[in-house]
Amino acid sequence: MSKSSKIRVGLVGAGEWARNGHVPALREVPEFELVAVATSRPVTAREAAARFAIPHACSDATELIGRDDVDLVVVNNRAPDHLAVTRAALDAGKHVYCEWPLTTRLADSEQLLASAERAGVRHVVGLQRRMAGSSRHLRELIAEGYVGTVRSVHLHVTEPTFAQRRASVLGFTIPGENFSSVFSIYGGHYLDLILTAVGGLDAFSSVVTSQFPWVTLTESGENVESTAPDQMLLSGTLARGGVISAHVEGGKRSGYGVRIDITGADGDLRLTYDQAFGATHDGELAGARHGQGSLVALPIPERLQWLSSSNLRGSVRELGNLYAAFARDMIDGTQHTPSFHDAVRLHALLDAIESRSLSPSR
Repeated sequence: MSKSSKIRVGLVGAGEWARNGHVPALREVPEFELVAVATSRPVTAREAAARFAIPHACSDATELIGRDDVDLVVVNNRAPDHLAVTRAALDAGKHVYCEWPLTTRLADSEQLLASAERAGVRHVVGLQRRMAGSSRHLRELIAEGYVGTVRSVHLHVTEPTFAQRRASVLGFTIPGENFSSVFSIYGGHYLDLILTAVGGLDAFSSVVTSQFPWVTLTESGENVESTAPDQMLLSGTLARGGVISAHVEGGKRSGYGVRIDITGADGDLRLTYDQAFGATHDGELAGARHGQGSLVALPIPERLQWLSSSNLRGSVRELGNLYAAFARDMIDGTQHTPSFHDAVRLHALLDAIESRSLSPSR
């Protein structure tokens, strides 16, 4: 790809995360040009195109993928629909950004990875948490020996929306086969963040279960049987040494957010978010070394933001960072962004956590 040309983007899906995340993030990265949009219905595609001044509204994903002026297809529809759209884009020789999870089944994700490698295109998966300035600073400090040898890691992720009463727009998260539970989505994002920093798991035990056998859709009052987990607990050891514990919980009414504690032989680090998703600012990092007592705030260096001097904040800036890094990868031939390889490894880990659970999902 020429260093002087724009990367022309076709967006599949125009829901809330597309409107409030992908569109503003793409507009902040000068290497990208948003040229086309497709949704499940032509009328909503036209509405999205008009709202965001996107030149072309396509009747469906097939039409968008077939356009000669689309270099990169962004797959931002629901997880059960990722496979068909991503496969079609790869078959057409397009570069692909696909939201996490890549697909609902590990075998399908492996198939897409093989297809992408055969096609020789660039592929990225939307694991943007690792791209945040706070996440990069965490990794940098650990690598530089701020805490010394890592002794223990604790991850606690809680959020309110995957509750017993749930908006109809989240109805697709209720069937377990859609791989769209709080465990799959939030567990996936934050396990990716922390394991990228401290290395992989060695041995572990787990509990993956559901405390909500039925979910009520708030608009209609319909009760739907739930087969998706809403709790995950993990306890284990790290491949590099040290121990790890993790708890991911959906439907917490108050006091929710994210806390990551890392204890080392020489120091401690803590990364917190006031929300697991939709935060309006980056995570807050604090640390202490050599028994100095209370943790002190550790400012995030601006050099660790892929997208510098941005108007984007919080979760959207993480996405902007991912797009900015992906633009560099596409232009320079580097690999700074999470790829389908990472998606397959993470999916395999989540499957292993669920299959080894000491409690059934139901």
